[in-house]
Amino acid sequence: MEYSDSDNIRASLQGDEKAFERLVLQYQTRVAGLMWRFSRNHSTCERLVQDVFVEVYLSLKTYKARAPFVHWLNKIATRVGYRYWKQLERQKRFVPLDDADFAEIKQLQKIDPDEAAELLHCLLTQLPNADRLVLTLVYFENCTMSEVAQRTGWTRAATKMRAARARKKLKKIAEKQKILEKLEWMQ
Repeated sequence: MEYSDSDNIRASLQGDEKAFERLVLQYQTRVAGLMWRFSRNHSTCERLVQDVFVEVYLSLKTYKARAPFVHWLNKIATRVGYRYWKQLERQKRFVPLDDADFAEIKQLQKIDPDEAAELLHCLLTQLPNADRLVLTLVYFENCTMSEVAQRTGWTRAATKMRAARARKKLKKIAEKQKILEKLEWMQ
């Protein structure tokens, strides 16, 4: 039998654990993809996915169905990931950019996609959390400025300005590490 999101939400609110399980099964891959943007560590990513669904479960009664469920879910996932970055910042457990071996990378066109992702992830960890968030949502999640503003609670104008400033900061970091010429898209 096919259940809609609204059927599963209604049943979950009435205590049907199977209904919430169906929501989790339907959206866990999507949430895992988003959480991978916040942490490239498998166990941390799994924990973040769990955190998202715990928060969804606890907040389900506040879902007003004014927009599709997936939009509300994305907003919660974004908040969970952002809180994780803030927690890392407090603990100062960022991966130092010096630990990444950029000398090994001769040409970005020949780099393995996983290595390119790690390189970019290392660069992004050097940005303030808000800048990192806006670039992650725009470039990895393909969100428009309006969608980023809606997910973060910022104004559209502030989002555009933050994105522009974040790109400039990222470019400076890449210049400082002497890898800007390998990152043609930043120029």
